[in-house]
Amino acid sequence: MSSSILQLLVLAGIAIFLILKLRSVLGTRDGFEKPPVPSDQMRPRLVETPPRSGASDPDITDHVPEGSSSALALAQIKQIEPDFSVNGFLGGARGAYEMILMAFQNGDLDSIRPFLTDEVEESFGTAIADRETKGITLESKFSGIREMVIEEARFDPVTKFAELTLRFMGELTVVVRNKAGDIVEGSPTAIKRQRDIWTFERQIGAADPNWQLSATGD
Repeated sequence: MSSSILQLLVLAGIAIFLILKLRSVLGTRDGFEKPPVPSDQMRPRLVETPPRSGASDPDITDHVPEGSSSALALAQIKQIEPDFSVNGFLGGARGAYEMILMAFQNGDLDSIRPFLTDEVEESFGTAIADRETKGITLESKFSGIREMVIEEARFDPVTKFAELTLRFMGELTVVVRNKAGDIVEGSPTAIKRQRDIWTFERQIGAADPNWQLSATGD
């Protein structure tokens, strides 16, 4: 037998040995193997996690304590409306406070009716009517807001309604006149500090972007 044929036989034997060895190590498919995963199932899945308390969002933690229920509520609002900004809301609330307060002082409900719930509108209307019955008039001038902070934020995940309660410290001059036009209270030059606690509400995700004043207190 020639040396070349002998070499071929040796190589063939080595190949057969390697095949048998690989089968013993890797095994073969049987009925207990998991079926192959379709390619679309191999893509990473997006897991919906509950909103965090706003710990990494200074837009929230600059205004309410980290980890508080108010921080969680604001984070939930942002999850539904990513464009919502606490700073932006407070800027709007600052303007709304002056507009609503001065309209009430002047007895003008028409200009602010879209920004009031039915209950607050009725309460304001009753107070204005009572002043008119008594012949009392107010002359007010707004000076500014000395303080504005978030007292509490609440969010109902079922109804999607949010309530933000703010504490204001406004500065204004108020003159109260009787039927004869005499000043019975206040001064046109003395600035009065007025403390108000107002709650604004809105259904998050709704087409109407306006928040409404739903409760007042001091």
